Order: sequence, then C-alpha cells, then structure tokens
Amino acid sequence: MTLTLSNVILHQIVKQDDDSLNVHLRDGPLPLTEQTENLMGDIHRVYHAKAGKGFALFDTESDFQQWLKAYRTGELDFQALSEKAVERLRAELSKYPFADNGTLVMAHYRALATDYLFIGVLESKHSLRVTDELEVNATEYLDVSKMDIAARIDLSTWETDAESNRYLSFIKGRVGRKVADFFLDFLQAEVGMDSKQQNQVLMQAVEDYCDDVRLDKEEKHNTRKQVFDYCNDQLKAGDEVVVKELAGELPATPDGTDFYQYANQQGYELEAQFPADRTTMRKLTKFVGAGGGLSVNFDAMLLGERVFYDPETDTLTIKGTPPNLRDQLQRRLSSRDDD
Repeated sequence: MTLTLSNVILHQIVKQDDDSLNVHLRDGPLPLTEQTENLMGDIHRVYHAKAGKGFALFDTESDFQQWLKAYRTGELDFQALSEKAVERLRAELSKYPFADNGTLVMAHYRALATDYLFIGVLESKHSLRVTDELEVNATEYLDVSKMDIAARIDLSTWETDAESNRYLSFIKGRVGRKVADFFLDFLQAEVGMDSKQQNQVLMQAVEDYCDDVRLDKEEKHNTRKQVFDYCNDQLKAGDEVVVKELAGELPATPDGTDFYQYANQQGYELEAQFPADRTTMRKLTKFVGAGGGLSVNFDAMLLGERVFYDPETDTLTIKGTPPNLRDQLQRRLSSRDDD
C-alpha cells in the first residue's frame, strides 16, 4: 500500500517510582525517511486489521478538535500539536491502572486518498541482534503488533462530512482495561457508530428477510452462508460490509424488493457500510456456547437433523458423535469398567 507521510513524531512517556508519569519531548518531527515510512506502513497495516474497534465523534467543546483545526489551518505546527496532545494524554493516562512506560507515536499521513492522524502509545521490547562482525548486541524495538492504546482520525471525513459518527476510531483494548473510556476522555469525544451492534442488526435483518421471502430450510441455510462468506471475505481483504453490495448477492422478495430496500423499508437503521464482526457473523452458520465446564460448537444446519434441543428440559441431544470424541468416551468408559 502506498503511504505518504506528512509529519511523524515520537515522545517518551516514563513511569516514575511513585507511579506518576513524566514526558520526554522530542524537539522536532522525525525526518521523512524510508525507515519512518516503513514504521508507519506497519502501524497502518496493523491498526487497519484490528478487529472490534470503537467509533466516535468529537464533542462540540473538544479542545483536541480545536487544536486539530488550528493545525489544519496552519495556526499550529505539528510539533506544538503533538506537545499539547501528549500532555493531555499523560494527564488522562495517569488516571488508569494500565498506565506504563511507552512511546507516543503521532503521525499525519495519507493512504488510499484519505488523510489520517494517528495517535498511539507503543511498548518497547528488548531483543538481540547479530552484527556484521558476528557479535551479539542488545537492542530495543517498538512492538507494533501488540499495540492496544491507539486511535486514528479520518481527517478527510471529519472535514467534509460534519454529520459522520465514525471519523474517529480507537482500539478498545483488552477486556477490563477501559481503554474505550480513556480515548473518549482524552480526545473529548462521544460514542458514535457501534459496529458490533450493526452486525447484530444485520444478522436479525437477514433472519427476518429469509422468513419474509419464504425460503425453505436449505435456502435459508444457503442465504445465511452467502452472508457469512461475503462478510468473511471483506474481513480478509480489510474491507467493510457494504449493505447495497451484499444485497446484490441475495435473492429478492416475491415483489422484487432486494435486501437493501427491505432493510430500509423495515427500519433496521443499518449504516451504508461498517466493519464486519467475526464473532457475531459466525452465528449465522454455527451455534457456539461455553460455560460450566462445557463447550459446544456445531454447524447450524445440523439443528433438527443430528442435534436436537428440548427447551422444556434444556437438553441437547446429539446423534452421531465425532470419531475422535467417541474414541475418548469409549476409552474412559472402558477404564471405568476395569475398575
């Protein structure tokens, strides 16, 4: 992917013995070299591929938004913007238990005709390298693959579509770390599009559509699989689900209404496009559940054929077990008989 860097800078966030955070500022942007372009190329690729990102938009009173406007009009240079950002980030990070040492990477770049501002805190990892003289030296590197404190602003959308609710995205982070709260406070933003909810609404719309089109069991299964395959292909390609594009792959209702028209007419409030959520979409073709020491996973088409559920007794009956499971069960039963 071709990526054009306008500005990139690093600042260091250092955790003190008393758990307070200090900032070591770089005195200017990094030179725009092949190395910095490679760094941002890796960051862009990893960030783009991160699943489950949150989306937001600036509050009307957001200081960060005002700084960004000043930068875009030339009233504030990139160095000043980054210093304001890192100080605000330090103050917000200090409120959270996951705050630690890290390198703030802030970059303005262009990819696929879109301007972005990236802000992220990356951890440094220790490693070893072999020199040309075959000596072993210690080295440090930025662990781009593990980034989970990062946000990106789609500057092109922010400036051209004031009604957008998704020009700001952020990595939600690991469960329990409240990274979502941190970024909303840091950027003074409010929650925008909920991509997981969009996937859930899409799944419900597909189920209702199958019923209204009066598809039989096999046709329903094929339709669900078509939707899953489309969403999965979009995920693999790093693209989003485009509802109108998806509609072209599904059968129309008896009166000629396609899925896109149906979703609009029935008020499902689907965005024109949104990122696919693998966990949600998997439920179109599989039943998955775990708890109490039990894990169950089977193809949806097996329900009513080899797998039967009785809601009154909350009992799942499976006819025909997988050979490897059957072998384990028989061995265990045989060993009990010996006892």
